[in-house]
Amino acid sequence: MSSVTQLHDIVFVICYWSSTIWRFNATTHQQLADINVAGLRHPHMIAACEQTSQVFVADRVECVWRVSADGAHIIRLLPKSPLEVFKPWTLSMTSTRLLVTSREPKQLMQFDADGDELRRVQLPRSMEPHHAVESPAAGTFIISHSITKQNQHQISEVNADGEVLRQFTGSGLPSLVLPPRVAVDSRGHIFVTDAHNCAVWLLNAQLKLRRVIIDEHQLNYKQPRRICYIERSGQLLVGLEDSVAVFGVLCRR
Repeated sequence: MSSVTQLHDIVFVICYWSSTIWRFNATTHQQLADINVAGLRHPHMIAACEQTSQVFVADRVECVWRVSADGAHIIRLLPKSPLEVFKPWTLSMTSTRLLVTSREPKQLMQFDADGDELRRVQLPRSMEPHHAVESPAAGTFIISHSITKQNQHQISEVNADGEVLRQFTGSGLPSLVLPPRVAVDSRGHIFVTDAHNCAVWLLNAQLKLRRVIIDEHQLNYKQPRRICYIERSGQLLVGLEDSVAVFGVLCRR
């Protein structure tokens, strides 16, 4: 399993090395008609835009695809020019803004739903980005990253100028051995996967640990690979190696 997202009442799932997007009813879990994206080679992450009823797929280090909810309209959205140096790694969606991480160069790139560039954020040279989300509460960016030439992973918050505002390294818990994935709600709560310890953590807006919200027993000792938080229903979709688990999550102030 590569990644999972939800758009309205449909859950979308992609898997490595497959050009198929699987669709399921979010309530009954009944499988719906699949979407085949001809040319999709290395699906790495999928994100949904409710305002435009579209999903976006990162075809790792190659391009970004835009697909309508019913699969009727599919386009290779980015890069717009064959001359553009563009190697997407992961992506996320906030409102109608698409946020793409790039390792070459080490940047965050923000686009609108039509693929028009809005902003680039240059990251520190020591930061190897794995995944990033925009914090709707603060207008900053929460980044999962490794430190160049070190086997260490961190969660950092950076502003629009790429300045690091604060960091979380897993203090008080086993260190982040594997690259975590992150999700955020409208209040700035941050969900973090810990694949090494088969858990999901909850951080507050100051990147302070609040608690472990899903532990290894609840995950049946399977590694959480991706997460997607559906705030209106309070559900957290956790992508595992061979399935998607659904949890109810209550985040208080």
